[in-house]
Amino acid sequence: MGFRQGVVAGVRQSWQSSHALLLFPIALIVAITVVDIHSPESIHLGPALVIAPALTPSFAGPRLTGLVGALAVGAQVLIAVLHGGLSTTNHIVQILTLFVLSLITVVYCAFRDRRRAQLAQVRSVAEAAQHVLLWPLPERIGPLTVACLYLAAEDEAQIGGDLYAATQADSRVRVMIGDVRGKGLSAIGEAALLLGAFREAGHRQTSLLELAATLEQSVTRYLADFEPPEESGERFATALLMEIPDRDPVTRMTSCGHPPPLLLSPGHVVTVPSVHPAPPMGIGSAHAEDYHLDVFSFEPGDTLLLYTDGVIEARDVDGRFYPLADRAAEWTEESPESLLHRLRRDLLAHTGGHLDDDAALIALHRTPSEDHARPHPRIIHADGFRHRPGSLPQDTG
Repeated sequence: MGFRQGVVAGVRQSWQSSHALLLFPIALIVAITVVDIHSPESIHLGPALVIAPALTPSFAGPRLTGLVGALAVGAQVLIAVLHGGLSTTNHIVQILTLFVLSLITVVYCAFRDRRRAQLAQVRSVAEAAQHVLLWPLPERIGPLTVACLYLAAEDEAQIGGDLYAATQADSRVRVMIGDVRGKGLSAIGEAALLLGAFREAGHRQTSLLELAATLEQSVTRYLADFEPPEESGERFATALLMEIPDRDPVTRMTSCGHPPPLLLSPGHVVTVPSVHPAPPMGIGSAHAEDYHLDVFSFEPGDTLLLYTDGVIEARDVDGRFYPLADRAAEWTEESPESLLHRLRRDLLAHTGGHLDDDAALIALHRTPSEDHARPHPRIIHADGFRHRPGSLPQDTG
């Protein structure tokens, strides 16, 4: 009820605003007419009447534009009657010219409004598709506080080839972020396939390695059925699969050609965990033993930042890549929502407001709890975090 009242109020306010602005071209017509009538017959201000119908489309539709055009033509007729009569060639030409120009303006206004309506419909369809395909991640899932961000490269698109999803099963959270080759609306088919496969298999497979193999099988079947022969071997998707237990302060990860996440710790510490990536989906193997499981610590208070290559490959006017790790280090103390808000603003400032590729970001913050009160030792190596031998639980699923 409140939403409907808000829409009605907005329409009424827009109508009132348009009619208030309508006074300006009408006043212009009156002023030009009065001045022309009281001027010598050698001075002709009538042609200036075309300004009124030319201005009206900027704030009104075809009907009001037609009304203003008719008033302008009527004013020109009045000027002709009082200045030499309607039979003079000059006045006849002025009246016909003003009539034709007003008619063209009305037709243009009608086409413009039609295009606006079509564009609004396309945007509403794109928004609906986004909610159906790319479900918003919950703000809280398991031990995690979550925020996500999607920036489409195409101006009129809200979705594209980047994707993410999360599911909870058996005291653990599984997250996927991926990037289909291509961008914008042309990559939606592959993205929908991968998301659907993850949502179906994410809570059924006992390990990330089996889940990766299952997703690979789905992508391979899809490409075999729908991939054009001229694009054979050129369509693939990278993906990063993560599993975060509710109680153990660790993260299990399998990468299929996707960039590693950033681990943000309090005190402006950013670490890149060691990753052993397998080939991207669509050109790799569908066997679980061909994937590698990487495990690293994820303590309460830490934040995992997942991203697609559209973020780190975004360039400024000088061709420099966006320094995600350096920028993220400035905001390690921020909440996931605030972190992504700052990164979005900074990324768009870096690129001048336009991205050449789709970009997605996910921030996962492990909230402190009584179960995690006891500290867990960590050792920092050059290639990322490693636990002491024997301190990590096995991937039992």
